[in-house]
Amino acid sequence: MQRRLTTALFIAVLVMLPIDFYLIFKVAPTERIMGDVQRIFYLHVPMAFSAYMGFAVVCFASVMFLFKKDLRWDTIAYTAAEIGVLFSTLVLISGAFWARPIWGVWWSWDPRLMTMLMLWFIYMGYFILRKGFSDRVKRARYSAILGIIGFIDVPIVRLATKWWRSIHPRLKSEGGGLDPVMLKVLIFSMFTFMAFALLLYMFRLGVARNEEKVELLMHKMED
Repeated sequence: MQRRLTTALFIAVLVMLPIDFYLIFKVAPTERIMGDVQRIFYLHVPMAFSAYMGFAVVCFASVMFLFKKDLRWDTIAYTAAEIGVLFSTLVLISGAFWARPIWGVWWSWDPRLMTMLMLWFIYMGYFILRKGFSDRVKRARYSAILGIIGFIDVPIVRLATKWWRSIHPRLKSEGGGLDPVMLKVLIFSMFTFMAFALLLYMFRLGVARNEEKVELLMHKMED
């Protein structure tokens, strides 16, 4: 079942990614004020939502581990955390490339940027915490707690432009505006990157399970 889902996702992403880039660079109209650099928006926002999706899985799997005490949920959690950290890193990098020509700086102490950076640090700390425990159960328990607490920052990132004064561009739902064609391209890009994130997650989960089988076999051989 997992192999079929991974194959289906791979085919879907293989088709969707070229279409997505065509829509971004050929179909979406050029933004009147920011110009072509605004096209980063169609990558930046979907990558942010892909990161949120990864951290949401971490939170859910962490809750399930604390209730079920099943280490398989821990595997699901830390592999999803890797995907979340990957995409949040790309969000920070793409945001810097967008900010430089528009704001004149690579980094601004904007509320959304700060809360996103904080989210990145929390989940980097998640992996540092995991390295501090040799006992698998303790490692899973303490990282689950941090994984749940860390997710609190996700809605804070989303609402940062509403709660504080911000120069960050807003979506329509946040009090901004978006051309109808731009919105359609953004929606397609969102689905494309979420499928891509899920594909990466499925690959990583398969690798993690194989790593655990090898680790278990090594322990048996040592005994």
